[in-house]
Amino acid sequence: MCLAVPGKIVEVREGIAVVDFGGLRKEADLSLLTEAKVGDFVLVHAGYAIERISAADAQERLSIFEQIGEALRGEDDGRGG
Repeated sequence: MCLAVPGKIVEVREGIAVVDFGGLRKEADLSLLTEAKVGDFVLVHAGYAIERISAADAQERLSIFEQIGEALRGEDDGRGG
């Protein structure tokens, strides 16, 4: 299973973006998205920005991740989903 995480580009230098993932900043290679710029939301997989997405789409995906996390935490404490 592959997972791409949405984040916002906060800096670009020499083909590398600094992407903010809710306060955690990581570098992502922009060789697949040469048109990406500061302020864009992107999906990052294995260190590569693979797709530009809208802010609304990024928020929706982050909300889904949060729901999954809550469901998994519920399973861990024996309450189920």
